[in-house]
Amino acid sequence: MSGFVRGPARATQAAPYFPVISQILGLSWWNVGWIPVVASALLTCIGIVAIGTTEPNFALRQVAYSVVGLIAAALIVVPLPALIERWSPVVFLITLGSLVLLIAPGVPEAIVRARNGSRCWIDLGPIDVQPAEFAKIAWILAGAWWLRRAADVRSRTGVLLPIVLTAVPVLLILVQPDLGTALLFFPTLLAMLLTQGARRLHLGAVVLSASLLASASYPMLKPHQRARIDSLVAQLKGDDRYNRTIGFQADRARTLVGAGGFFGNGEENSKNLVRFNALPEEHNDMIFAVVACRWGLMGGMLVIFLEAAIVFGAMWVGVTSRNPFGRLVGTGIGAMIGFQAFVNIGMTLGILPITGLTLPFVSFGGSSIVASWIAIGILFSVAARDAKAGGTVGGSAVRGNG
Repeated sequence: MSGFVRGPARATQAAPYFPVISQILGLSWWNVGWIPVVASALLTCIGIVAIGTTEPNFALRQVAYSVVGLIAAALIVVPLPALIERWSPVVFLITLGSLVLLIAPGVPEAIVRARNGSRCWIDLGPIDVQPAEFAKIAWILAGAWWLRRAADVRSRTGVLLPIVLTAVPVLLILVQPDLGTALLFFPTLLAMLLTQGARRLHLGAVVLSASLLASASYPMLKPHQRARIDSLVAQLKGDDRYNRTIGFQADRARTLVGAGGFFGNGEENSKNLVRFNALPEEHNDMIFAVVACRWGLMGGMLVIFLEAAIVFGAMWVGVTSRNPFGRLVGTGIGAMIGFQAFVNIGMTLGILPITGLTLPFVSFGGSSIVASWIAIGILFSVAARDAKAGGTVGGSAVRGNG
């Protein structure tokens, strides 16, 4: 038997090259990182089929984007988490530079062109890249790098400094403007601070202050942003006066969700319903409405379950990680994906204002799907190295190292 293998001979014969790869890369194939991997793969498949309901060409492009994302995830597993940690500040500075490029004056339109009033994409010829999607992951990695080296987060100063540093990418994203993505950073930071041992009293004070600041900032919002909030409040009161104006998208989304019933309408009927109701951005921000229309309550619950499985798996990776960096990264990625999924589904169901956030792994978008798969690759890398080092999966003993 090969000297690389300590597990059963049957496993070696079934996959003769895996133990060698495992030994070279220093990882274990049996780890909790498979939970987010499998859930993400299933969501990606659901998203491709849902997009193809009304936009077959976009579905083909989503397949290509997903393949690129899977390759990127596989490649990010190769370097050790320690190497990823070492280069995190550099990667974060590069993403900050790309965010500055989006809003810098004098940048040619051939590189950055405003779309619907937003400067969110860099034109690279055959593809467009949305730097904010990659900035989310880079910020989590850099935040984990900083928090494990920063001053004691149990002090007020130790809590406030990461918040101030986080405000830099948030402000750059808000200027684009991209309110939805900007909203993801601070809830994720709070989860990472709590993981690092910050006092709940300090975090509670931060949340209270942020809530008061958000309420006070209402007059400073752009007119369409205020209108969306007004539309949501009116809709919750049963007032439908905004349903044909700023609340049209939310009204159509709720209609399609309700039309799905328990088991859905099938492909052809769903396609007709979506087109008849003229739902804007049905392949992107409102993809959950298409899922619910086509597969009904059961399909919607499946998507929610799979999104929750990613969050659960990421948090499990974080909680069981032996490395402070891995612990913070697992928590950060889980919180980011969980909050984004919650906001997207919430705005589709009409319980949150529309902010333009995609549904992770389901909505159409090259930058979104590639960045999300990179995050899953990082989770798997952390989980696989932890399992290899201790011969455990989530704290439970396993046979062998392969």
